[in-house]
Amino acid sequence: MNYGISVLFRAIPLLMALVCFGYGWFIYDYGTDPNRFVAGPVVFSLGMICIALFSTAATIIRQIIHTFGNISRYVLPALGYLSAIVTLIVGINMLHHPSTASFVAGHVICGVGLITACVATTATSSTRFTMITINAKKTGHDVPPEAFTRTQGLTLIAIAGVIALVAWVWAFCLLANSDHGSKYFVAGHVMVGLACICTSLIALVATIARQIRNIFSPTERELWPIMVLIMGSLCIIWGIILILATANPAMGVTGYIMIGLGLVCYSISSKVILLSKIWRHEFKLSNRIPLIPIFTALTCLFLSAFLFELESVHGYYFVPARVLAGLGGICFTLFSIVSILESGTSSK
Repeated sequence: MNYGISVLFRAIPLLMALVCFGYGWFIYDYGTDPNRFVAGPVVFSLGMICIALFSTAATIIRQIIHTFGNISRYVLPALGYLSAIVTLIVGINMLHHPSTASFVAGHVICGVGLITACVATTATSSTRFTMITINAKKTGHDVPPEAFTRTQGLTLIAIAGVIALVAWVWAFCLLANSDHGSKYFVAGHVMVGLACICTSLIALVATIARQIRNIFSPTERELWPIMVLIMGSLCIIWGIILILATANPAMGVTGYIMIGLGLVCYSISSKVILLSKIWRHEFKLSNRIPLIPIFTALTCLFLSAFLFELESVHGYYFVPARVLAGLGGICFTLFSIVSILESGTSSK
């Protein structure tokens, strides 16, 4: 990877963050439709995930181009965790407002904060990324002295696991109160999709950490990609069922957001599949895997375009149309990350 390409791949997450921030603010500020007070803050918060993805991209790239120092080792993951903390604080603060819009947006933004924390954990686990290439050339499973200790490796996986568990518990607590109003129904189902993303990131953190420790097994080579694909499929199928089976279409459109979140899971799967398939094996299609997040990003954007047209007749399509556009930006950001991984692990 030359320096110019490295700058481009680091710029993409920042550009997508600016798009989410700018678009989210524009939605919130332009007009008086109550739906804007849900869609605007949520799209804005998606930019925080892009910031955390930037910290991951910069962590890996700086190691590839040999500019990774002690400052970068701590500052870049800290940037991701700071983004998560800020997002959670904003979300929790919104929960104190009595309006339905603030209730839904606050819970969703808290879920986005949990995802951001998982992405920051991915950045932390990537601080010794170059060891993956070195270990992949070995035949044994001895843990290198420079790798994470057993405690460090398990801690990284546990952090992602605990965050995912919090998201699942949060989601089902909201769904359990669905009879108290539509706001619980909407927030609960979106939180399920966010929990699926957090669960998918467990697989990514575990894959990176265990390959750095040189203990990645043949079973895991199949397990982790399947786990992410299951999460993505669960989210999409759940979303389709909501759209088709919910009596109130204004609540059923939440299914479109779940489909978008499932597509984000599929984008994450590209990273897990790449790292798993090339581990001590030749995988001729490795340079094609970055196309997965491109396809998911385009799917989000095309689906968003259709929903914008439907919104001209039915106003309840307002929120999913705009949130899907933001999720398309997340998928495109993941394209830059998987491209970096492909470049950093390539034997060419």
